[in-house]
Amino acid sequence: MSADTATVQLKAKDFASDQDIRWCPGCGDYSILSQTKKVLANLGVKRENTVFVSGIGCSSRFPYYVDSYGFHSIHGRAPAIATGVKLANPDLHVWVVTGDGDGLSIGGNHLLHAIRRNIDMTILLFNNRIYGLTKGQYSPTSPLGKKTKSSPMGSVDFPLHPLSVAIGAEATFVARTVDINIKHLTATLQRAAEHKGISFVEIYQNCPIFNDGAFDYATGKDTKEDTTLMLEHGKPLVFGGEKKKGIRLQGMDPEIVELGGEITEDDLLFHDEKQAEPSLAYLLSRMHHPEFPEPLGVFRCVERPTYEDMMMGQISEAAKTKGPGKLEDLFDDGETWVVE
Repeated sequence: MSADTATVQLKAKDFASDQDIRWCPGCGDYSILSQTKKVLANLGVKRENTVFVSGIGCSSRFPYYVDSYGFHSIHGRAPAIATGVKLANPDLHVWVVTGDGDGLSIGGNHLLHAIRRNIDMTILLFNNRIYGLTKGQYSPTSPLGKKTKSSPMGSVDFPLHPLSVAIGAEATFVARTVDINIKHLTATLQRAAEHKGISFVEIYQNCPIFNDGAFDYATGKDTKEDTTLMLEHGKPLVFGGEKKKGIRLQGMDPEIVELGGEITEDDLLFHDEKQAEPSLAYLLSRMHHPEFPEPLGVFRCVERPTYEDMMMGQISEAAKTKGPGKLEDLFDDGETWVVE
């Protein structure tokens, strides 16, 4: 988030637009919208300095439902348009809202380059592992063998893992949360919005119509303690209802161990979200249910110069050495020709 943005006193309701919210009953998008508005109020950024950019999909209706500036853009191109917005006015607080289809399929290329450039904006990727808006085709994150309208015998595509992609592209802030875990969702969005640089948040989001229960293992009261792992900076990787299970490294591979006897917390892998080398964060992003508990929380949070700061620095330096310049001089410079 831009540091020089004016702070104002706002409430979540100040960011509620006058548009009817048109998501299916029970959709996880409602929860994400509600918590995002709370975070926007906490940030104290003026509504006219807040911009939401989306692509195509159920999640991409988001700009209609937030009383700020926004673009409901074209399929997969939200990161590119948001980049243009941020570079045109670096003081704006820019958000990108996308889905697993919009962001990782047609939009995969734009997503990668926005991440690697470290543009100071927050990307929320709603992952429901299905194409919801177009009525239930398998998406880039659908599991192998998923039977859908477009894969009646089961998908033969190996799924993409969003966090692995983001970490591989050197994202400076990477996190995962879940739509119905309100406290965790809000805290994660708050940290992402406050981060200087690119923030990438994957949100497990239930689609009750076309992929209901995709994340039941991570949200069920009887299962979530053993199937998820809450990441805490500087703390050992411990999970389970009684916190008796942990993750340690066996060579280069993680393994699940039972605490007690000769194995103590000191033998476990300790989480370090500040580590400049992204290998540990990448290792965590490769832990998936049912082989491992799936990590939730902040995987990586490091500092690196942002693209817009470096660009503005170049512009400032050029103006100092060459003067402010004139558009007419640029047009008349170099070789010109006339088309008859």
